[in-house]
Amino acid sequence: MKLLEANTLIIGDTHIPFEKDGYLDFCIDLQRRVKCGKVKHIGDLSDNHAISYHEKDPDGLSPKDEYTLALKRLKAWKKAFPRMDIMRGNHDSLVDRKGRTAGLPKGVFRDYRDIWEFPTGWHDHWELKEDGVKYTHGTAYSGKYAHVAAAYDARCSAVIGHIHSVGAVQYIDTTERKAIFGMNVGCGIDRDKYAFAYGKDFRFKPILGAGVVTDHGKYAQFFPFGRV
Repeated sequence: MKLLEANTLIIGDTHIPFEKDGYLDFCIDLQRRVKCGKVKHIGDLSDNHAISYHEKDPDGLSPKDEYTLALKRLKAWKKAFPRMDIMRGNHDSLVDRKGRTAGLPKGVFRDYRDIWEFPTGWHDHWELKEDGVKYTHGTAYSGKYAHVAAAYDARCSAVIGHIHSVGAVQYIDTTERKAIFGMNVGCGIDRDKYAFAYGKDFRFKPILGAGVVTDHGKYAQFFPFGRV
């Protein structure tokens, strides 16, 4: 099967090792169905719950055990997607933030890609613009229309994640009479894992899924996973 470089699969927040069972297979199948020659991860590849600044589960994994398990589970993703662009999310930045809190210089830490043993085909970015579409995690945004705000701010089509409870695409017209879209690609987390206990009483629950951008940035679609 020939994959098309004009089509891009965008994987949602995975928060490994707390991703949903079956989400990887869903992403693999979606890539094949839509013939996506490019793959992007919208950020929060790993969770880093054990080193979070927020309340942590005292019965959860230690930092070392969580890291070891995440590395192990990442092996399947590396095999499935040998080429991938990864946006850096707020959870991905926790190691650097902890270093600054401890007053340690950057030189004593390994690079992000080295920590997670990225293959040569994986590249990390804070944001990336391709085919007129801006890809960024969306840390600065909140609310159910954050993807629309991201497109307005970028003045071009934009794809974000970060807000687990939103999976949507909305087209808007600009002052230049050009149609652009904003998309939130949802997530791939297992909300029953202890790392997401904070959301137990939230009104809106995580929506699992992924996004696809086709025809060199012209069209976008959100594909839900499970509970459909």
